[in-house]
Amino acid sequence: MALANLTTTPKFFLLGLVDGTEARPLLFLLFLGIYLLNALGNLSMVVVVRSDWALCSPMYYFLGHLSLVDICFTTVTVPRLLTGLLHPGPAVSFQACFTQMYFFVALGITESYLLAAMSYDRAVAVCRPLHYRAVVTTGRCVALVRASWAVAHLHSLLHTLLISALAYPHCAPVRHFFCDMTVMLSLATSDTSAAETAIFSEGLVVVLTPLLLVSLSYVRILITVLGVCSAGARGRAFSTCGAHLAVVLLFFGSVLSVYFRPPSAYSARYDRLASVIYAVITPTLNPFIYSLRNKEVKGALKRGVRWKAAPQEV
Repeated sequence: MALANLTTTPKFFLLGLVDGTEARPLLFLLFLGIYLLNALGNLSMVVVVRSDWALCSPMYYFLGHLSLVDICFTTVTVPRLLTGLLHPGPAVSFQACFTQMYFFVALGITESYLLAAMSYDRAVAVCRPLHYRAVVTTGRCVALVRASWAVAHLHSLLHTLLISALAYPHCAPVRHFFCDMTVMLSLATSDTSAAETAIFSEGLVVVLTPLLLVSLSYVRILITVLGVCSAGARGRAFSTCGAHLAVVLLFFGSVLSVYFRPPSAYSARYDRLASVIYAVITPTLNPFIYSLRNKEVKGALKRGVRWKAAPQEV
């Protein structure tokens, strides 16, 4: 069936984020600003983590990779969203649509596993500080990051192959701003029950595994903080963990609400709104909540600015 799709070359017309035209110029400026803020924050984190010797701990190693994923994650969807706001209903070829889906799913799953790895790192740092260097080694960090990328791409390949093998009309309107799995399943003209069952069962494991690891890590942190720390240290720990946990819940909550509900509850408007949260808003907030509030990161940024300004002063 996939070969038939390629032979008849179906086209998809992205209807964008909103149905009306009045708000499109304002939304274009809003999402352009968010995208630029995302690129500035995440690129700053990648450069600082790679270049500053003081940020060589495992936590910043994970943060650097998370920032790289966040840049790619938004770049997969936001430029096409901006194009759709300027020129509604752009045509997207079959190959381009499923290529976008592949990278979107792969980067989304990678992000979820990196969030789990970061939670594990913080749990070890808080609960077993004396054994931190022995437990969270460089080799283990590299292995966790590589496994996150590998598992994500394997699952994304399976999802993309299953959905692309379905039959689609020659010209189909897509009530979304990118080619998402739920939307493409709703557009298919052939039986989707087998693909939906496989994607749901396999995707449930993919999403719930990192979510369970994050939950266990934060439970251990909570128990340790309540039992050991002073009142002042406890307040600081709760402030930091609370911000981290809010972003994690925002990401996983919106993902679960979109991809793990019965097909009868499908709503194009809700899917578009939820997709903005986990595909645009959360990756933009990550560098500020996880990183740029950190004193060590601020110090590294100041050192970088002074280093670049020094030749001009001389």
